[in-house]
Amino acid sequence: MSYQTSPQYYSSRRRPQTASWNRNQNTVAFVSSVKLGPIAHTVLIALMITVLGLVYLTQATRATGYDYEAERIDSQIAELETKKGDLEVENARLTALENVQDSSVAKAMTPPAATEYAR
Repeated sequence: MSYQTSPQYYSSRRRPQTASWNRNQNTVAFVSSVKLGPIAHTVLIALMITVLGLVYLTQATRATGYDYEAERIDSQIAELETKKGDLEVENARLTALENVQDSSVAKAMTPPAATEYAR
């Protein structure tokens, strides 16, 4: 690699006499003094591919992480549904009519004196 310390400017005014000038047209062109060789280009391309690969991997692992969390939440939902079913059975057993009629609260109740129904 060779480096030059000062940039070179080439005037684009050295045009043929038949060319006409247009508005907003640059008359000076900047030419970079840094020149990269084929090895530097190869290294830069390899670095870009590596960075793109790392970005892809982070996105792929993020999606996998969401999958694991969704599976954990699904297992919690299934466990809670099982507990809900068990509690429904326990509630039905505890509120069975025989248990309610035999309770001390039900025995202390008196029948109503008169019952009227609205039509």
